[in-house]
Amino acid sequence: MDSEPGSSTTHLSWGNVGLAFSFILLDGFLSTTFGLGVGSSLITAAVRCVVQLSVVALILQKVFETNNPWAVAGMAFLLNLMGTAETVVNKSKKRYDYMFPSVLVGMLGSTIPVSIIGVRFAMDVDPFWKPEQYIPIVGMLCGATISGIVVSVTYVLKELYDNRDKVEMYLAFGASRFEACKPIARDALRLALTPNINQMSVIGIIAIPGMMTGAILGGSSVEQAARLQMVIMFMISSCTALSSIVTTILALGVVVDAEHRVRTDRIDTREHAVWRARNWAVSQLVGGVKGIAAWIAAGLRRIAGKREEEPRTSEGSERERLLG
Repeated sequence: MDSEPGSSTTHLSWGNVGLAFSFILLDGFLSTTFGLGVGSSLITAAVRCVVQLSVVALILQKVFETNNPWAVAGMAFLLNLMGTAETVVNKSKKRYDYMFPSVLVGMLGSTIPVSIIGVRFAMDVDPFWKPEQYIPIVGMLCGATISGIVVSVTYVLKELYDNRDKVEMYLAFGASRFEACKPIARDALRLALTPNINQMSVIGIIAIPGMMTGAILGGSSVEQAARLQMVIMFMISSCTALSSIVTTILALGVVVDAEHRVRTDRIDTREHAVWRARNWAVSQLVGGVKGIAAWIAAGLRRIAGKREEEPRTSEGSERERLLG
């Protein structure tokens, strides 16, 4: 019997997920065989994917059942907050002062307006905050903006930290910080937008994207699925551009101050404080375990030594008694 439009045609179990996970194990085996050094990262990312999607599924189910606009708003903010943390803590090798709030502002300032306007008018959903439609859209926009922000900010910080003499030369000849940083900002934004441009250029001819595939599998017509994918791609491109522009300007404004000085002291090249704290905790834990193991080993040696001395003492006492 044919399924109705919009109904799911497949029912997946954890066995299906485990079978798909075997593909990741194959990739990890190939990485180990050829010495690529990405096997552990691949497995860790796959495990995170399973855990995170399972938790999100539980949370979204509750949000969908409540059908409350405040719950939807809280979920949208949480997605942006988690995306900001992922960008600052995990994805960025270099960071600048006040990076977390500036990235959060860039993400919220792009994903929320674009998602509201896009869902309400481009997708013709009323009210726009319907959780089963609005939250997945915000999630996709957050995921796309992370890549753009990481690329643009990474390029800006690299240029200002490694090639600061170029900017300082412009500043020394009387250029404003806007004029001196304009080439860096232009190249950073070009790099951030290039993946989206390449993706849109091959969609439909070479690649069938995930949203269109999901809509088709869910029972929608191919024509409607294609139009939905067009809307989503345009929203993603807009979000990526807006968030990259905002974070690039804020990063340049922090590192190049109002007195037209390149402040590399505001760039942190160390691991994030979260990972430094984790490494310290692990080292303390390992040191404590080693200390306890050494203490136990010393105690066992003392006990073994006493047991060896007892037969010798009793044997000497017996000899003295017989000779006496």
